[in-house]
Amino acid sequence: MSRLFFIVLKLLLALLLLGAMLWGAGLLYFRLPGALGTIAALGFGVAGLAGFAGLWTQEARLPLGFAVLFLSLLGWWAGMKPSHQRDWIPELAHLPTISREGDVLTVSNLRNFRWRSDEDYDPRWETRRYDLSRIKGIDIVLSHWTGEAIAHLLVSFPFADQPPLTFSVEIRREKGEEYSALAGFFRSYEMITVAADERDVIGVRTHARHEDARLYRLAATPAQARELLLAYAADIDKLALKPRWYNTLTTNCTTMVFKLVRRLAPHWAFSVPLDPRVVLSGYLPGYLQQIGALRQDIPLAELTRLARISDRARTLSPDDPDFSAKIREGVPSGRP
Repeated sequence: MSRLFFIVLKLLLALLLLGAMLWGAGLLYFRLPGALGTIAALGFGVAGLAGFAGLWTQEARLPLGFAVLFLSLLGWWAGMKPSHQRDWIPELAHLPTISREGDVLTVSNLRNFRWRSDEDYDPRWETRRYDLSRIKGIDIVLSHWTGEAIAHLLVSFPFADQPPLTFSVEIRREKGEEYSALAGFFRSYEMITVAADERDVIGVRTHARHEDARLYRLAATPAQARELLLAYAADIDKLALKPRWYNTLTTNCTTMVFKLVRRLAPHWAFSVPLDPRVVLSGYLPGYLQQIGALRQDIPLAELTRLARISDRARTLSPDDPDFSAKIREGVPSGRP
């Protein structure tokens, strides 16, 4: 019995060691510049393999030496601090802030760019006011750029008397920085929540990037929409005061929304992050329909067909004041 116990213990330690080796090598590779990162990652991998071998050859100094290296790496990781003070790309240069006076929200640094391509655009930063008593519901837009599984999520709040207010949780890239999903696990990027006009944040995806955008209207009441918008506002102001790391798995465009909504609508039974459709955001509509957040009297395939707005959006000028109303033509309402 004792022999079996030690074998199982060694197996568990071996798995932990291999996981630590992969994580540490990734951290070094993505956070150190150029060849230095590659060399450091390879060296850490060799140390990890030596520690793994030491577990089975009873050379205790090898796994202990690796443990010391790993703890040092954890200390470096813990010391990494996000910042708002970097050389950001122009479209992410300003953090939004939201103030409230009664039922009126004032959104500062709302983005309303006009995009011809990712590099060619007219920058516009605005201040707008929204009356919470005029909010109508919650819409989401999933913009697919690489197959069905992965999509970027936008959350939009339509109002009775003005264009919707839309939010997009994104990495806050610096000039010259490229996005990598793997690098997003290793504190490589800060997070930003962009507040925007739909003609900007949807238009850049339909017109400039030619992505497949799909708009779904949630089965949310105005009261639920109000509460979610206020939760967004509170989170945006917290982020403005204290920068936050983006994480590909735990703090991304989809999981941030679900963390907010789960507090507000527990009867929708969000199971973040257990359901894989929360991470594979392209499949999110199936999950939303399953829990009753999307129409259940229309088959999902039909909802998805009617949700495709890219072709219709590309027939419209980004300066069309009725852009938001026109892209919703034919999209089913949130409730029967």
